[in-house]
Amino acid sequence: MADENRLSADERTSFGKGAARKLRAVDKIPAVIYGHGTDPRHVTLPGHETALLLRKSNVLVTLDIAGDKQLVLVKDVQKDPVRQLIEHVDLVVVRKGEKVTVDVPVHIEGESAPGTIHVVDHNTLTVETEATHIPESFIVSIEGLEEGTQILAGQVELPKGTTLVTDAEALVVNVTVPAAPQLDDESAEAESTEAAAAEGDAAE
Repeated sequence: MADENRLSADERTSFGKGAARKLRAVDKIPAVIYGHGTDPRHVTLPGHETALLLRKSNVLVTLDIAGDKQLVLVKDVQKDPVRQLIEHVDLVVVRKGEKVTVDVPVHIEGESAPGTIHVVDHNTLTVETEATHIPESFIVSIEGLEEGTQILAGQVELPKGTTLVTDAEALVVNVTVPAAPQLDDESAEAESTEAAAAEGDAAE
């Protein structure tokens, strides 16, 4: 929670792509804080420590900006598409006790019945929950489930104080049997020719 996630941040006064590149070169990440009717506040975050925190989703962080403590929720992370380096972070101000709407990952556990596979339709569920008690994930067990079993969003167990926003009828997991591979016309013709040749050899 926030007590564990603390970062020191500095006010940012230089802007633009060039300034951002210079910050990243010294292991700093540009970020903006907004919400609760406040003016956007531009800061820089320590690169390594921030990257470690962002391994989890919906991270709640207590920022220390020159002695000013600010509780924020990581709302968006922009990364370089090739190098996957963090380029910018959006942070939203939160108050203890208030509720926020977030996407929480779905974690599948167990193995469905032999001969079946499971297909995940929703990797996350949108919920409303207390800002200081955001679940890390929702566990969905498929242990031993038979073909045709479906788990809907409304059937996923949520912790107390968390309300489902995603449509309750949305399909989360579907247990099915893999379809037999379909041969294209060329493959079917080749198989038929090979079978005929094999029959001819046998007749001789």
